[in-house]
Amino acid sequence: MLDALHSLEQSALAELAAAGNPDALEKWRIAFIGANGQLKNAMAGLKDVPKDLKPAVGKRLNEVKSALESAYETRKSALASHAPSGPTVDLTEPGLPVGLGRRHVLSRTIDEIVDVFGRMGFAVADGPELEDEHHNFNALNIPAGHPARDPRDNFYLRGAWAERLLLRTQTSTVQIRAMEAQKPPLKVVATGRVYRPDAHDATHYSMFHQIEGLCIDKGISMVDLKTALLQFARAYFGPDAEVRLRPSFFPFTEPSAEFDMKMRIRGNLQWVELGGCGMVDPNVLEAVGIDPEVWTGYAFGLGIERIAMRRYGIADIRWLFENDARFLRQF
Repeated sequence: MLDALHSLEQSALAELAAAGNPDALEKWRIAFIGANGQLKNAMAGLKDVPKDLKPAVGKRLNEVKSALESAYETRKSALASHAPSGPTVDLTEPGLPVGLGRRHVLSRTIDEIVDVFGRMGFAVADGPELEDEHHNFNALNIPAGHPARDPRDNFYLRGAWAERLLLRTQTSTVQIRAMEAQKPPLKVVATGRVYRPDAHDATHYSMFHQIEGLCIDKGISMVDLKTALLQFARAYFGPDAEVRLRPSFFPFTEPSAEFDMKMRIRGNLQWVELGGCGMVDPNVLEAVGIDPEVWTGYAFGLGIERIAMRRYGIADIRWLFENDARFLRQF
């Protein structure tokens, strides 16, 4: 009996060392130390051992039982420490289809608009979203005390380090920087985010996008401005696009106009405002060191969200910023 227990212990430990995964370890447990395992059967044979040998055999049984159980726990811990974390992946299971991504409808609209003006000879300019009062107001002929400077209509930054800095309210700031960096003639467009503390509704948002256009040269007139906007409208919306300029007022252009285009809304043709425009005010040219007696120019600012909404039939500007994939994948 003692020889049998020794043999059982040796074979059990050898097989345990060869168990390389949890399934093999469980099979070992059932075979050797389980309720119907070999060790249990050996213990059942204790009743047939002569009385004088029972103490020695019983002691040996307990030693083998302890040795095998301890070795099992050690091996179990070792396998667990090397097991991969996270859920097990069934490599034979078919994968889930991955949807193709696409550019956001606003990014696509910006690229398309810039491409149209690029074919008309406009270069691309850029400027910071965090601006100073000089570029956002002073150089654009917006004097101190003008209602456009009201803190309720702007996002001013607080703190001594950011004295009189604000998030730009229009991309017209870029035309000032472009004229400071390059002497005429020049012809540029600039796109980017602008910020105004408007209440959010179907047609207003506190952050939106504009495209600013600027052309400075000798002999530029309102005819050139209307021609550029008409060419854009027909290139982007189709050859039948109808546009008009309505008299308006902006501090940085004189004369000024609203740029409208006839569009179909809910089945009816209506005039829709897309932005403002006009001839660059002489005071703006003087502010950047350009002689208004020699050079003239026009400028325009168009709302990109308005263009995208009219082109793609989007009824609510808020949908553009909700990141709802069901909406965005339509475009």
